[in-house]
Amino acid sequence: MRVLLTIPHYFNPQGSGPHGSLQRNPQPRIEALTACVRSLYETLGPVGRYYAHDRDRLRLEPQPANTRTQVDLDIVLCTTGDFHLLEKLPLPSNVFMQESFSLEDPKNLGLGCHLTLKRQLGFYDYYGYLEDDLILRDAYFFQKLNWFNQHLGDQAVLQPNRFEVAQQGEPAKVYVDPDFESISKNFADCPHNFSDNQVLSAQFMGQPLTFHRARDPHSGCFFLNAQQMDFWSQQPHFMNYSRQFISGLESCATLGLMETFRVYKPAFENANFLEIQHCGEALLRNWDKNPGFGYIDRKQSQEAAQPEQTASPAQPS
Repeated sequence: MRVLLTIPHYFNPQGSGPHGSLQRNPQPRIEALTACVRSLYETLGPVGRYYAHDRDRLRLEPQPANTRTQVDLDIVLCTTGDFHLLEKLPLPSNVFMQESFSLEDPKNLGLGCHLTLKRQLGFYDYYGYLEDDLILRDAYFFQKLNWFNQHLGDQAVLQPNRFEVAQQGEPAKVYVDPDFESISKNFADCPHNFSDNQVLSAQFMGQPLTFHRARDPHSGCFFLNAQQMDFWSQQPHFMNYSRQFISGLESCATLGLMETFRVYKPAFENANFLEIQHCGEALLRNWDKNPGFGYIDRKQSQEAAQPEQTASPAQPS
């Protein structure tokens, strides 16, 4: 299986704001991006091995392991200008490629990722996007996605549940994306239809599974098979974010899915069927301190920022 993953990466120590990419200390961002890239290769790449005796049983020799789940992986880090930390990563330079884009707003860096994915259509089985502080530790991740679409078709997309783990005190794992964002009154015109196929049930390895239409489709990432990526890239709303879902960051990760596919997530009773870790515990702490709805009114912010554009959701045939 060939997989292309794109990662938008930006760091500006002169910036200000809640995002890690705008803090003065670069070390947390270096560690997060390093963990992101390493986890992909450690989990999916051709690095698994074990030791077995040679034919003469005189010494041990390394042998390849996990060949059934091995992924032929390419990673592209998308940057703009000199606002990045790639030269400081404790990683070999051959484990990723770099694409640089000229942008007025770095929050739209994800659009460069989308363009990179489109340019490589026809060469990969899966095309993915993930923010630079996500950690993937499921060797069967793409096999699960393939299983899901074999049963439901390519008009449906399965998103992982995003979680954080407590860094101190009692070990805790918390899923950090509440299930109300896109059905809030602040997102009443959001292009995400919840009127059909709201709950799906299946059996996997003898266990019952439930999937829900994602009331919050955002996971900071997406993963599409070749047919889905090709279909999305042909839609008029591809790379057109004159309207937004929450902000430019969330739009690049999620809005295209909402406009094009039926988006699902594993129900919380089986949330770990497909999941991805968000580095650190910033979201966990935020919800512990402020469990109320904290996003600004998108309609008001959009009216002030840019003209509204209408677009109807498309469905694969």
